[in-house]
Amino acid sequence: MMKWSPTVTMKRKMNSKTRGLRLNPHRIESTEKWRKDERRSEKSNAIKTYKYNAFTFLPMNLFEQFKRAANFYFLVLLILQAIPEITTLAWYTTLVPLLLVLGVTAIKDLVDDVARHKMDNEINNRTCEVIKDGRFKIAKWKEIQVGDVIRLKRNDFIPADILLLSSSEPNSLCYVETAELDGETNLKFKMALETTHQYLQKETSLATFDGFIECEEPNNRLDKFTGTLFWRNTSFPLDADKILLRGCVIRNTDFCHGLVIFAGADTKIMKNSGETRFKRTKIDYLMNYMVYTIFIVLILIAAGLAIGHAYWEAQVGNYSWYLYDGEEWTPSYRGFLNFWGYIIVLNTMVPISLYVSVEVIRLGQSYFINWDLQMYYPEKDTPAKARTTTLNEQLGQIHYIFSDKTGTLTQNIMTFKKCCINGQIYGDHRDASQHNHSKIEQVDFSWNTYADGKLAFYDHYLIEQIQSGKEPEVREFFFLLSVCHTVMVERLDGQLNYQAASPDEGALVSAARDFGFAFLARTQNTITVSEMGTERTYNVLAILDFNSDRKRMSIIVKTPEGRIRLYCKGADTVIYERLHPTNPTKQETQDALDVFASETLRTLCLCYKEIEEQEYEEWNKKFLAASVASTNRDEALDKVYEEIEKDLILLGATAIEDKLQDGVPETISKLAKADIKIWVLTGDKKETAENIGFACELLTEDTTICYGEDINALLNTRVENQRNRGGVYAKFLPPVHEPFFPSGGNRALIITGSWLNEILLEKKTKTSKILKLKFPKTEEERRMRTQSKRRLEAKKEQRQKNFVDLACECSAVICCRVTPKQKAMVVDLVKRYKKAITLAIGDGANDVNMIKTAHIGVGISGQEGMQAVMSSDYSFAQFRYLQRLLLVHGRWSYIRMCKFLRYFFYKNFAFTLVHFWYSFFNGYSAQTAYEDWFITLYNVLYTSLPVLLMGLLDQDVSDKLSLRFPGLYVMGQRDLLFNYKRFFVSLSHGVLTSMILFFIPLGAYLQTVGQDGEAPSDYQSFAVTIASALVITVNFQIGLDTSYWTFVNAFSIFGSIALYFGIMFDFHSAGIHVLFPSAFQFTGTASNALRQPYIWLTIILTVAVCLLPVIATRFLSMTIWPSESDKIQKHRKRLKAEEQWKRRPFRRGVSSRRSAYAFSHQRGYADLISTGRSLRKKRSPLDAIVADGTAEYRRTVES
Repeated sequence: MMKWSPTVTMKRKMNSKTRGLRLNPHRIESTEKWRKDERRSEKSNAIKTYKYNAFTFLPMNLFEQFKRAANFYFLVLLILQAIPEITTLAWYTTLVPLLLVLGVTAIKDLVDDVARHKMDNEINNRTCEVIKDGRFKIAKWKEIQVGDVIRLKRNDFIPADILLLSSSEPNSLCYVETAELDGETNLKFKMALETTHQYLQKETSLATFDGFIECEEPNNRLDKFTGTLFWRNTSFPLDADKILLRGCVIRNTDFCHGLVIFAGADTKIMKNSGETRFKRTKIDYLMNYMVYTIFIVLILIAAGLAIGHAYWEAQVGNYSWYLYDGEEWTPSYRGFLNFWGYIIVLNTMVPISLYVSVEVIRLGQSYFINWDLQMYYPEKDTPAKARTTTLNEQLGQIHYIFSDKTGTLTQNIMTFKKCCINGQIYGDHRDASQHNHSKIEQVDFSWNTYADGKLAFYDHYLIEQIQSGKEPEVREFFFLLSVCHTVMVERLDGQLNYQAASPDEGALVSAARDFGFAFLARTQNTITVSEMGTERTYNVLAILDFNSDRKRMSIIVKTPEGRIRLYCKGADTVIYERLHPTNPTKQETQDALDVFASETLRTLCLCYKEIEEQEYEEWNKKFLAASVASTNRDEALDKVYEEIEKDLILLGATAIEDKLQDGVPETISKLAKADIKIWVLTGDKKETAENIGFACELLTEDTTICYGEDINALLNTRVENQRNRGGVYAKFLPPVHEPFFPSGGNRALIITGSWLNEILLEKKTKTSKILKLKFPKTEEERRMRTQSKRRLEAKKEQRQKNFVDLACECSAVICCRVTPKQKAMVVDLVKRYKKAITLAIGDGANDVNMIKTAHIGVGISGQEGMQAVMSSDYSFAQFRYLQRLLLVHGRWSYIRMCKFLRYFFYKNFAFTLVHFWYSFFNGYSAQTAYEDWFITLYNVLYTSLPVLLMGLLDQDVSDKLSLRFPGLYVMGQRDLLFNYKRFFVSLSHGVLTSMILFFIPLGAYLQTVGQDGEAPSDYQSFAVTIASALVITVNFQIGLDTSYWTFVNAFSIFGSIALYFGIMFDFHSAGIHVLFPSAFQFTGTASNALRQPYIWLTIILTVAVCLLPVIATRFLSMTIWPSESDKIQKHRKRLKAEEQWKRRPFRRGVSSRRSAYAFSHQRGYADLISTGRSLRKKRSPLDAIVADGTAEYRRTVES
């Protein structure tokens, strides 16, 4: 029998962004080739993030490396050295360092790419069930194609974007966890079409499904989907509620079936990943400009010396018979050849070893981050991870941090902390007699069989009130929490398991359960509650669902005794407007709300109302009419809700803690002291984001908060002022920098995504659908249209710049209700207009674009969602580790890299410019001042280890003091340690050192007689003397630059000097000359020269003259103008190792109401409950559904 699997054909329309997907189940042999060709055109579901394979690694990697200017430059040098007419250096002096650089970089790239291969293989080789040959069979993710029908089980990751066809739940509901997309752990529900739920349950019907789907092109909108299913001569609309996205996890659903719509790179999660940008540090760019500067200096010096040689040849060389070399070249041609000769001789001014040394230092610093146990999170076994090795020093230069909220600052865990009932606050540490205690045991809920044991509560008096029943309002309070909600419940292993539309609602229902009022079950028209052990069932007459506009929800129930009551909960701002005028506890509850708000708890008011039978009947008629309205149904329902939700009786208020991650306020406080500004970019609503701002102390009671409408007016005024100042001469006037706010005062900006679009002129203009006839435009019309576009672009750019200037005047900025694209846009605006170094931190797929846009991206790992981590440069498990990453590792890395670069330029100028001074005494002939092997090994062996160790281990103050004094971080933000001024100081230092190294030995050698009566002033002895003084000087110089001494540092410095002398004596021995006579020509020079005390005195004098001025300068600098780190280092023993951080005290009675309740971004489950679609019915087990009894699942059936 011919093998078959469902096939897909894609039809693209020229004038609309849609595509069609058709399943063709007919097993016709003649169409087999057609189906294969069509499949070949479809996207594969395999993910590819690696760059190389076994065949392409070497050529592609070498090609990429030689695209770097420095590597290509040294390749050209190597070619020049192969030309006998111009080279004065052996070819190996360049080849050995070049091979070392290429090899180290290639190994690093190979290790990174192997890791990517492993990760890709792990994901692509995951398995799921796909229909093949008319049956479900196990297949790998990478084998899935668009149009395949797949089956997923509970806790499976979704492999592609699929259309939900059916599931094991009532009405084919499917619960998914979107932690990998948005960091939220509360479940969302999806629901299949009624027709696919009814007809596509069995394996045989799924195998013969032959529908046609027309849908939108692949895009990055996570919450939008538009499509149509054509099946059985009927069309069915498709929206986002019927789509399961790749990266989500199936929860609380035994199995589900789906049709693959988007696969691989076309899936929404991959489309949201944004473009991968190659990130480079500020120091990288600066270093490149400095290398270009050195290269220009090199060309100028070489050209000057070449001209000098041409002149010398004309004046001296042509008339000196002993210099004749058999070539009849003109002086100008000899000067031209010498220009290239000097390019080769002086090439170490642009040292190739600089780049490999930088890579080694960065790699080592990355490992230090990975190995830091103080950034290890034991609860989830998650260490910190430097996922890139090229950005470490930039961690010490951050100006702005852009942070997600949910899962980054918060744990997304809501905890019931306090409540106010009938004007009395409960939740403090007190016993049953109402006496406060600082230390008291946790409340024991063992008396309640339904308690889950997770609630930590310390007010024993509330328990006594509930159990005694003295105050009926207390029981009524918790009864309201147990019935006024849209929570779903199921029993797993005898335990109640709640699924809520928002984590707040889940926390309140769970709290009611712990206090003796457990929500047990619900049907379409009833709800069952256990009240202090007694089960009671209430008729549900109506559910008035919440949304972000109503900010409340209500339920109307009928008691077994026949009374009708409305229970309502919502934000205090909307509840207080609807209270009965004679509420006795209104002021007491208001005072309690102020206390809760000042403690940054999320508050919610509870109230109820008795309803007469006749009143309810009249209202219900209006409610039913609004429920079936064909137009403006939501508005009609809201109007009906308003009629019944009035004259309410206040019961009290709840206070929930949106649990911050440990150490968040402390981290934000320390980062603020380091002059780092923090912006929070979240998709959550304004009230919630503002409340978290107070909780993490980004906002305080003294903060003046500006909102979108406020700054819109300010920006409009600024635009008018700028327009008035404009004119013909405006561009010649200097720019005017006016502050938006008066000086002084602490301000914060809170702005929503809609206001952001309006302010930044990002609103999309609606395109008219009316057919327009297009006629050729005149040149004048084209010119006018172009000018109009330019004016609009200029206006938009000015508006954006003004917004960034205004926002940066605020101490904190919170952007709420923003999309992933808006997050990236805000980061890009600050990068573009402030030229500041930015860091973005998040934990979900909605943060990926922001993470990739910022200079440095940090992912919070240890959660279920790993998409942000995969796209990040650094990752760790808790936000609090950010302070150590920046204030310790970032600052140290910046200081080390700056010291390394300054020293490296110094030592190479000191080494190379000796050739320059020597050229004045050798006829500018490009003769080297050193032995060839010394030139080859100088940067590789003799001076490499000390500078590498300083770049890896040096620290001005300890890690504890770095955290204790965040102000030390400012030097990196201001580029104080490495800039053009510091660069030219290092170059000048190198030039002076090279002069001393050359001219003191030259003066000593002019008229010298050794102990044996012979003059040691030959060229080879002179070269050894300079080289020895150079190696000792530069190694001792790094000792002076080292702030943190260890045995390893000391060993490297003295070991490098010893290594130099050991290798020199070996290379100058007669034995190696016999073996390689042409390569080793300094036979016996070292032993002959260095046995003369006069030579040693010359070396000591040279080293002393080089170093003593440096020692004197450093001493005066530290004594008269000490830096902040110098002061801390001097008094480090008297300073405390760590400062005990304390929260800011809050003042009661001064805070305005800040009610924050995490309303769902969509409506709750009320529609599902009232229509009965969510309620579990008795169903056949799966093995009865799947043909031939081959099913692997069984599910527990509940009535």
